[in-house]
Amino acid sequence: MALWNQKLYPLVAILSGVFVIVFGLVMAKELLACSLFLAGCFVWLMLFGCGRACLRALLPFVVVAGIFFAIFYGATGTLDAGWSMANRFGAVFLAVVPGMSTTPVRMTRSLSQVHTPRSVTLGMLIAMSFVPMLKGEIARVREAMKTRGAGSVLNLKILYRAFLVPLVMRLVNISDTLALSVETRGFALGKVRYTIYKKEKFALSDLVYLLGLAAGAVLTVVL
Repeated sequence: MALWNQKLYPLVAILSGVFVIVFGLVMAKELLACSLFLAGCFVWLMLFGCGRACLRALLPFVVVAGIFFAIFYGATGTLDAGWSMANRFGAVFLAVVPGMSTTPVRMTRSLSQVHTPRSVTLGMLIAMSFVPMLKGEIARVREAMKTRGAGSVLNLKILYRAFLVPLVMRLVNISDTLALSVETRGFALGKVRYTIYKKEKFALSDLVYLLGLAAGAVLTVVL
């Protein structure tokens, strides 16, 4: 259960992700200390409303880290190389978690509040919306293949004609729709005045979250 009902402030989520990945990569060779820091970050994120994203990232991390751990252990014959590589992947996967818990709309509002260039704001909005949209389109195309009895995607001919071509066409149509949608909503890239309907606020929970990360990093270095 989350300790705070308030979701992380979007910019805090992104900046904390950057901090986790940089600190984790720098400290990766401090095997036990780095692993404890990453485990603490995992629990800390769970407490601050990122539990679902943490659990979604856990299985891919275990699989990827396990594969590279086995490769490096087999190549070097020591646990240290594989462990440090697992720490690096742990930092990468944990860095993504806060961003996964932030909606594109909230991120756009936050960037607009700090007067980020509109091209950057639009790029962030599209980037954060792309992966969920792509997953949805893939599911629709595969469902259409099943309905028509097109066969398995393992067949290269079927993969190209029945899966890749429809998927690309749908993505092209979506890109056109997105461009029109952005334009009709007045999302101009030039220097124009704009208003924010609902502003995002930096809360006490964000400060506690940042202080907890900083304290964990200091303890990792000291101990």
